[in-house]
Amino acid sequence: MTTANSPMAGKRVILAVTGSIAVYKAIGLLRLLSQQGATVHVIMTESATRFVTPLTFEVLSGSPVTSDLFSGQEEMKHLSLTAHADVLVVAPCTANTLAKLALGLADNVLGTMALTLQCPMVICPAMDGEMWAHPTVQGHAKTLENRGAIIVEPEKGPLASGQWGQGRLAAEEVILAAVQKVLQPRRDWLGERVLVSAGPTREPIDPVRFLSNGSSGKMGYAIAEAAAARGAEVVLVSGPTQLECPQGVLHVPVETANDMLQALAARFDWATTLVMAAAVGDFRAKDPHNHKVKKDQWNGEALQLERTPDILLALSAQRTHQRMIGFAAETDNLVEHGQAKLQRKQLDMLVANQVGGEDSAFGNDSNAVIVLTPNAAPSPISRVPKRQLADILLDRMKTLSVSPQSQPSALHPLS
Repeated sequence: MTTANSPMAGKRVILAVTGSIAVYKAIGLLRLLSQQGATVHVIMTESATRFVTPLTFEVLSGSPVTSDLFSGQEEMKHLSLTAHADVLVVAPCTANTLAKLALGLADNVLGTMALTLQCPMVICPAMDGEMWAHPTVQGHAKTLENRGAIIVEPEKGPLASGQWGQGRLAAEEVILAAVQKVLQPRRDWLGERVLVSAGPTREPIDPVRFLSNGSSGKMGYAIAEAAAARGAEVVLVSGPTQLECPQGVLHVPVETANDMLQALAARFDWATTLVMAAAVGDFRAKDPHNHKVKKDQWNGEALQLERTPDILLALSAQRTHQRMIGFAAETDNLVEHGQAKLQRKQLDMLVANQVGGEDSAFGNDSNAVIVLTPNAAPSPISRVPKRQLADILLDRMKTLSVSPQSQPSALHPLS
């Protein structure tokens, strides 16, 4: 019987079944998901079809099983299914599939699907105990976990090999609970006030020319969206971008570094967390022209520059109760340069990312970063979509302690 208030009601689930003796448990999981009101589409690897026929899953799910990447209309299922899915559940997940997902191999439907995925992924390994304990397998699981996947660890008990150990696919009810938790709206930032900066700044040379950089603002906007979705009040102070402000977020547009400093400083006391994701320009024209400089008016003289204000350093000197998180865009020596900035500006956390080249943080929809904190080793996060990365970073921020020196102001951020 469907539970009316179940987080599964109306959700679209992709259930990926791989070649394990535990495939029979996926049948029970499919029943549970359907009973909770979910619409389930099953995909199977070729080896999975040797344990249970696709017809079994087709009858129980009420829709065709996708198994072949190149069979007629199913050729683009890796795009069409993931575009509308709420969660991908891989159960059971063999050691082979775990490795393929970790390495980004796309030689079957599941592999290609995983590379286009925009929703959470729940992975439920099942294999021999010695295989699960192997460092390579554990490394693949950790890699996927660092990308935001939920790993439902196998249970201990008798295995198909006749041995006893940790390798049995988790019980259907345990997997269902993990999926429900993923789909349940997270409100763990309720009561928090998050001040986010995003995008580039522009420093005028004359009324039509300016100094700027290649930041798209996507990371800051993703953090603002994620924080609002998790219950926080959010103010987004943004330089010029082509992005729409996330729903439920107060947008404060700015142009120059001075504009951004003033907008952030005016709301800093209100905030419990500052996330400085903006790529603030370090230099500005010393004497910008009031009128457009014509080509024939320029005699080859050098453009005189001066430093823009260091926003993080200025706000750090004023902090009372705020968590302070900075970003560092670097072309090399990410950890070395990031740790220096973390210490110099007395931040609680710094996110270092690479700029330049094909994998540049600027403009990309995904990113790989290194998280630095004062009393822990550098923590790399593998490349994931920025919206997914935003949630991972918010999880890390939530663990940071807040100074008890004073309480945040109750004033509205526009007061």
